[in-house]
Amino acid sequence: MDHSKPIDRRGFLEAGAAVGTALGLAADVALSAEQTTVRVGVIGCGSVSRAYLPHLAQCPYVKLVSVCDIIPERAKQQAEEYKVPNQYPNIDAMLAGAPFDLLVNLTDMQEHERLNMQAIEARKHVWSEKPIANSLDAGQKILATAIEKGVHIWAAPAMVASPQFAFMAKTLAEGTLGRLAAAHADYGHGGPNWSKFFYEEGGGSLPDLAVYNLTTLTGLLGPAKSVVAMTSVITPTRDIRDIGEIHVVAEDNAMLLMEHAAGVISHVQSGFSYFNPRGHDGEKEQRHTIRINGHSGYMGLVGYDWDPHGVDVATREAPAQKRFVPDKGAFLWEMGASLAAESLATNKPLLITPEHALHVLEVIQATRESQATGRRVPLTSTFKWPIVS
Repeated sequence: MDHSKPIDRRGFLEAGAAVGTALGLAADVALSAEQTTVRVGVIGCGSVSRAYLPHLAQCPYVKLVSVCDIIPERAKQQAEEYKVPNQYPNIDAMLAGAPFDLLVNLTDMQEHERLNMQAIEARKHVWSEKPIANSLDAGQKILATAIEKGVHIWAAPAMVASPQFAFMAKTLAEGTLGRLAAAHADYGHGGPNWSKFFYEEGGGSLPDLAVYNLTTLTGLLGPAKSVVAMTSVITPTRDIRDIGEIHVVAEDNAMLLMEHAAGVISHVQSGFSYFNPRGHDGEKEQRHTIRINGHSGYMGLVGYDWDPHGVDVATREAPAQKRFVPDKGAFLWEMGASLAAESLATNKPLLITPEHALHVLEVIQATRESQATGRRVPLTSTFKWPIVS
């Protein structure tokens, strides 16, 4: 999307591309009738904010109130660029400062859990980058507290809002591929070098990369019943910008199998030790990164699920592969917080739900448990499915 062009109301309404489902949280989360925009505070002014802030700044439902970063210069820089009136060095100062409705949490992934809970306890709605918490138990406590306080929490990623996801879900629901059997998804690159948190405990390729594919496949095939997996560290040390060499603790190589209903098995592969000749540029990725097989058809997502370029379908009756939905429309991976603001301002439900994020978190947790124990791990969480009807 060209950020030099304003995003209008229609673009946001069309971005969901499908029928939504209610979050089922407390009824008092709607803003006052006279409030047409949502006051937003952004915490974490690093690399991810450079995608989020332009989108939020042009969202018709958002009023950017404050930015926050433990490196004050970063907050100052982003505040000046996007004309945000308030800036803070920590969440305590932010919560005590200018009033806001929605916290957008773009901090290091290990910090999401603590900051999300603190904001919710202060009765702020939350959009969190992934993961929503560091464990399923902690995530469930966060959601329970949100319900108790009458606020919403959502978490990235946002791919279920793409038109390609909607098409794939509809195609599966119509039985175009026949009886489903298997699916595969992969996402990997050489690994980031701008922060050490990716390689520390609680980091890794699972919550940073595989989380996209896990969200997409569970969203299309339904909640997973069990997981069996292997993970490893391929590159034991990394050179991190401004720090130097660090020891890698979290996995940079992962493969897992998920068991879905009716015997369907899906496979996800992710890693920080993968060479990709196309680089980490979604526009250049033209292969099928997600593939679904049925007894009478095949469907492949062209490009990454966070930057889709279309869906190819071939069936027994029409074996010549045909491409559908080549235009991603208004969808961008960084638009989730803007969609959350729209939901708060209009009371329009989102396809993105905290229950789905928690299920994916449990899959990640089970993947690590399977590696540690050598066993298949049953799952207990679920979410409302199908997402698109």
